[in-house]
Amino acid sequence: MVEVGHFALVLAFALALVQSLVPLVGARVGNDRLMSVAGPVSIGGFALVALAFWALTVAYAQSDFSVSNVWENSHSLKPFLYKITGTWGNHEGSMLLWVLILTFFGALVAVFGRNLPASLRATVIAVQGWIGAAFLLFILATSNPFVRLSPAPIEGRDLNPILQDIGLAIHPPLLYLGYVGFSVCFSFAVAALIDGRIDASWARWVRPWTLAAWSFLTGGIAMGSYWAYYELGWGGFWFWDPVENASFMPWLAGTALLHSAIVMEKRSALKIWTLLLAILTFSLSLLGTFLVRSGVLTSVHAFATDPSRGVFILCILLLFIGGSLALFAWRAPALAGGGLFHPISREGALVLNNLFLTTATATVFVGTLYPLAIEAISGDKISVGEPFFNLTFGPLMAPLLILVPFGPLLAWKRGDMLAAAQRLMTAFAGALLAVLVTLLLVDRASVLAALGIGLAVWLVLGAITDLALKSGFGSVPVGVMLRRLAGLPRSMFGTALAHLGLGLTTLGIVGVMSFQTENILAMKPGQTTEISGLVLRFEDMLPIQGPNYTESRARFSILDAAGRPDGEIVSSKRFYPVRQMPTTEAGIRTMGLSQLYVSIGDDTQDGALVVRIWWKPLVTLIWGGALAMMLGGAVSLFDRRLRIGAPARSRRRVASPQGVAQ
Repeated sequence: MVEVGHFALVLAFALALVQSLVPLVGARVGNDRLMSVAGPVSIGGFALVALAFWALTVAYAQSDFSVSNVWENSHSLKPFLYKITGTWGNHEGSMLLWVLILTFFGALVAVFGRNLPASLRATVIAVQGWIGAAFLLFILATSNPFVRLSPAPIEGRDLNPILQDIGLAIHPPLLYLGYVGFSVCFSFAVAALIDGRIDASWARWVRPWTLAAWSFLTGGIAMGSYWAYYELGWGGFWFWDPVENASFMPWLAGTALLHSAIVMEKRSALKIWTLLLAILTFSLSLLGTFLVRSGVLTSVHAFATDPSRGVFILCILLLFIGGSLALFAWRAPALAGGGLFHPISREGALVLNNLFLTTATATVFVGTLYPLAIEAISGDKISVGEPFFNLTFGPLMAPLLILVPFGPLLAWKRGDMLAAAQRLMTAFAGALLAVLVTLLLVDRASVLAALGIGLAVWLVLGAITDLALKSGFGSVPVGVMLRRLAGLPRSMFGTALAHLGLGLTTLGIVGVMSFQTENILAMKPGQTTEISGLVLRFEDMLPIQGPNYTESRARFSILDAAGRPDGEIVSSKRFYPVRQMPTTEAGIRTMGLSQLYVSIGDDTQDGALVVRIWWKPLVTLIWGGALAMMLGGAVSLFDRRLRIGAPARSRRRVASPQGVAQ
């Protein structure tokens, strides 16, 4: 099976070469037979890569230690779920997953893009073939997951303990679906530049792919954030880690692309800018791949590998990023310009949105790569951390968040800012009330925190206001209002959900950063401590034997006002003997929208245990808001106007028996 998987990769590379050349030649000479090769070849390439991935998964499931990749990242005693997730918990396997998703998207274009112009469809699939061929060559030349060992070891070296978690089963696939999903937007942009033609229908074709990639990337970033929050025991949800930034930059650029494509579709404006954003978004995804896999970064979730692999990926970056930007510089001036619009309009609001988002992307880009550039040039090591990003990124986001509710309420081409502001008076009153309540009842000294909570409430109420006004809330009978609400396009619900989710995430971030409390102390069994009105008692410490680890488990009881146990939190330390690595398993108790977080450390000389306790108010809203944003993207995808190839419904007039047309 292992040799079958290896041979399938070789055949997939051969098909990728065919896919990258034959349909493109057909599109240039107008040969329908050559262009028709694109669909079957892209689907066949996906099938072959899926076969290779299945072969590697079977090797992991069966603990086949004759495969070097399995030997380095698995163990016979490891739980079966983590044997499966270990398939992509390493450089070689995760690159195979990356290419699997890439070929999957190429096959989707072949299946769902049948109503595209033949030349555009063939060119898009050919560009996907270029990317697939480059990364398949990279895998076969430098990162072959099917290398054999002879003689085969009896036992494996186990997977990195911090990756033996359910979060690993969800985070990388979601993240890659986002990363790689933007390759379709990139392919559409390059195809439009090659054809020298771009119009509103191009934006209509690109939007569903952008929405899907953006939704998956949102979910992947959120899952990675929560995984780091509970698995690493640090108690934080975001650390401005360079690898975290590597996924955040394409998300910011993808958000700008999503809004820019709307303007292009509705008003035939921002054509060239939208093309550039499509190129830059996937370029940032490729940059993230380079940062994680080149060895230039040291991070808990970076694959520090042979520098030669980094050089290979750097060459891929130069080829696709440099080539596409050169093509853009050559062809963009020949493209027809977009339509005009008044600055005070929905288009104007979306352009302002793009300015803030792209500037924020540039800020994160500079903060992430500047230390690497300085080290490469002078050899000096500097650190750009949280203070820099908070002082630069935060001020850019605040005005953008203030303007978000205005956009959906402004008319296309020419809007009325005063009328939009009047419609948002209820939302503004709610935000002002939230500020006053925070200052009067929570903390009078936390002015910035109160303003942040007011801003979050402003976003949430602004999203609700948009739906309420469009459904006629308060101006028509309830029945009519509900019918209007049900008849609204799903993209409107998706937009409202995404903006509401952004408000919820903002509320969670402000709440936990401004009002969390922390208590670090040494405790012995029977001792109690108080944090934010909660009493916690250390009950005992128990040794536990896991399948491939030993565990010291600490139990804590939460006491009510009468001193009776009202719940329990378990926090532990694990030791994995094969890897000789310890891990911390934080204990978390969710109470409403907040969480009590307990992490244990080492023993003291007098036999006590170091315990770190946080009370994190509203912290669950951070990830709940991300889920709402992801759901908003999914709902928008079901808007009939975005279903590529969906046939238009026709209503035939049929004569009834009474002769009345129905």
